[in-house]
Amino acid sequence: MARVTTTGARTPFIAGNWKLNLDHLQSIAFVQKLAWSLKDARLDFNEVEVAVFPPFTDLRSVQTLISADKLPLKFGAQDLSEHDSGAYTGEISGAFLKALDCQYVIIGHSERRTLHNEGDDVVAAKTAAAVRHGLVPVVCVGETAEDLEKHGPSAVPVAQLKAAIAGLTAGTDIVVAYEPVWAIGSGQAATPEQAEQVAVQLRAVVADLLGQEAADATRILYGGSVKSGNIAGFMREPNVDGALVGGASLDIPEFSSIIRFQKHVGV
Repeated sequence: MARVTTTGARTPFIAGNWKLNLDHLQSIAFVQKLAWSLKDARLDFNEVEVAVFPPFTDLRSVQTLISADKLPLKFGAQDLSEHDSGAYTGEISGAFLKALDCQYVIIGHSERRTLHNEGDDVVAAKTAAAVRHGLVPVVCVGETAEDLEKHGPSAVPVAQLKAAIAGLTAGTDIVVAYEPVWAIGSGQAATPEQAEQVAVQLRAVVADLLGQEAADATRILYGGSVKSGNIAGFMREPNVDGALVGGASLDIPEFSSIIRFQKHVGV
């Protein structure tokens, strides 16, 4: 299950999805600078978990750096194959990611769902593959503007999460990322109240399918135009446990400020 802070609460999780940015040399410089920035800011890594999600070609470099320098950062992959091995050209097995010490893998991101036509069946198969190889899936769910108008704010994310985790066993460790598609890259984030409303419904799904203990431990992240100026509002909500950050995670001062959200929360 997810780690807890010294107060016994779910450990906040701030994750940076680099998407199709930074080669392996750039990733080394970036991770070094990020670690230095957070060290200079005296970040308590017992109170917030920080992870980066580089492209596949960067993972070995990031792993080597974090391991050699004993950096208190986590890392994961942006996707994986539903298949373990075989004649699947271009696919990446969860076994390969586990061998690289990846802890996490993003599954069902809206860009995969829309640009690569990944439906709920594929997302469920990839989620199962992640768990099978000892990786924690970061299951992304979210509605489009059209979905929002037609079904309301939680119907589509709830249905997507049910489909993704229905085949998992009780107590499985997962992370859920609520990313309203209409907010991603738009500069117009959901309100904290909107995020909390959906997060409550998503936690209920986890409780129903994986058990109350798993629901209590599962981190639910918000993603979609997250920045240092709005992160505190989200983190004040009781069911929002962190953020999946896109573009802002490529800006070290901005990402560092998001990670240090506790400086802004004021509670």
